Amino acid sequence: TTTTTTTTRSRTRSRTRSRTTTTIIPSIVLLTLLFPQALLTAQAFPMQVNIDSSVLRSIQPQPPSSSSSTPLVGAIDQGTSSTRFLVFTPLGRVAASAQIELRQIYDPEHEGWHEHCPDEMWESTLACMTAVGDALRKEGISGGDGGLPRLAAIGITNQRETTLAWNKSTGRPYHNAIVWDDTRTHDIVRSVLSSSSDDCASLFRTKTGLPVATYFAGSKVKWLLDHVPSLRDDLRDPDERRQICFGTVDSWLLWKLTAGKTFATDVTNASRWLFMDLTTCAFDKDLVDRMCRPHDVPLDCLPEIRPSSGSFGAIDPSCGLEPSHRDLFSDVPLSGVLGDQQAALFGQTAFRPGRAKNTYGTGLFLMMNTGTRPVPSTHGLLTTVAYRLGRDGDVVYALEGSVSHAGSTIRWLRDRLRLIDSASDSETYARETERNQGLYLVPAFSGLFSPRWNDRARACIVGMTAAHHRGHVCRAALEAPCYQTRELFEAISKDSGVELTSLNVDGGGTVNRFMMQFQADILGVEVVTPVVRETTSLGAAFAAGLAVGVWRDLEEIEGLWAEEERFAPGMEERERERNWRGWNRAVERSLDWVEEDDDI
Repeated sequence: TTTTTTTTRSRTRSRTRSRTTTTIIPSIVLLTLLFPQALLTAQAFPMQVNIDSSVLRSIQPQPPSSSSSTPLVGAIDQGTSSTRFLVFTPLGRVAASAQIELRQIYDPEHEGWHEHCPDEMWESTLACMTAVGDALRKEGISGGDGGLPRLAAIGITNQRETTLAWNKSTGRPYHNAIVWDDTRTHDIVRSVLSSSSDDCASLFRTKTGLPVATYFAGSKVKWLLDHVPSLRDDLRDPDERRQICFGTVDSWLLWKLTAGKTFATDVTNASRWLFMDLTTCAFDKDLVDRMCRPHDVPLDCLPEIRPSSGSFGAIDPSCGLEPSHRDLFSDVPLSGVLGDQQAALFGQTAFRPGRAKNTYGTGLFLMMNTGTRPVPSTHGLLTTVAYRLGRDGDVVYALEGSVSHAGSTIRWLRDRLRLIDSASDSETYARETERNQGLYLVPAFSGLFSPRWNDRARACIVGMTAAHHRGHVCRAALEAPCYQTRELFEAISKDSGVELTSLNVDGGGTVNRFMMQFQADILGVEVVTPVVRETTSLGAAFAAGLAVGVWRDLEEIEGLWAEEERFAPGMEERERERNWRGWNRAVERSLDWVEEDDDI
């Protein structure tokens, strides 16, 4: 056994836990030490550092002075809610990790606006990497030369569609990053769809696999150009326009980690712009012009599209690393990049057509591998890229259903309504109820994504009576993503022709046993959790490790996946269908709530 020490705002407590040491420190302390300027913007979110001592002992070189050591693979997981850095062994086990919440920037004057500070995304990434390095050193873990064990490679996975622009020469962002669920580009989307004489919606769908919606990166580029004068002026200047970079979070982190040497993205992230032709996997100038007019955006302002597994450069020691951590990180290859949902699919080893996964994170995302040819959707799903391994590898495609709010609904209960103190409280209170008693929560805070695509919908709680209490609201918040998963589950079966007889799940929401059981109940199929639930990070590590030979091939990786638990449906059919009818009635109440002249 080892000791878990938690320090939060000068309060210290300890307890015993087997195998894993967890240390929680106020992140503002670490960020301020690393980046003094962060004191102006950082919030005192706790950083959680986890060390699995038994896994680390198993990778120590024997004898300790041996020049050989087990290759480790790192993964940067920059998500909507938090930033993480994890270290995996060749068996796919988590040896060490650090995680810190990310500040959410909402503008009270503008409904639906959601931003992140690019500097905080970068600073939190370095802070997590540093924390893992410190933890490894504290545990006495060393490589064959007595220093910190060397990482064979690092992969990156990221919140997709979140968009920013920065200047190469100054290194400074022009504006905060616009988060994927932000709705400010509604008018841009309407204008694009109405301004063309041809069927613009069909053109974008056919070429990109995506509907024209506020969700994707392209309309965010247009908004930045419309509303950031310094960016617009630089674009008009023939010399300065060469310094402009538009990118998603992966591109920003690559550029920072390589000290400006790499301006690139991978094919999965590129497929979420509304700019990339799915068949050529290249940005299409006609699509860029249709979205961004009257602005002329050169393709050079967009990142180079590379395979998901392959070279993206290496970490430059001048990127901001402390000298004491350069032995662990300097010159480590950056050899894998995947958007977060594609990374989860990869981490679930869904390498064959018909294999699927459902991820419960900030949002909710059901994705199915459809093979080497894109499958158009006629039921409100997205046709997207799953991954590409190496420049000579085939592009593998997927069908995806995207829901904007899942875990973020629980965060809303905690931070906005203050009904709960922690995410785990939602399960505690939900279990105080035997049934929902007719209460439903539709989390359409940013409208509804797949399969309904209604950007004028808004969140609502319906069916409430004086008999309902906090437990019913928590229950409704946990049931909502399960209902939405059923919508996607049915749509993906219709589009693909594949009937799923079970559902592999992952993400933070899977620790909620109440929700997993209800998911099985409302689907009527078994829900399966893996031993390693950090499948998003694991997928990025797999992609990076494949490129440098840590793993030979997909077959070896597939053999590492293991099942942890199955949830079997136990709800009677009559109750299942009664709940399902109630959910659909509730959704009808949320649709088209925003009027045409409302500011959204």
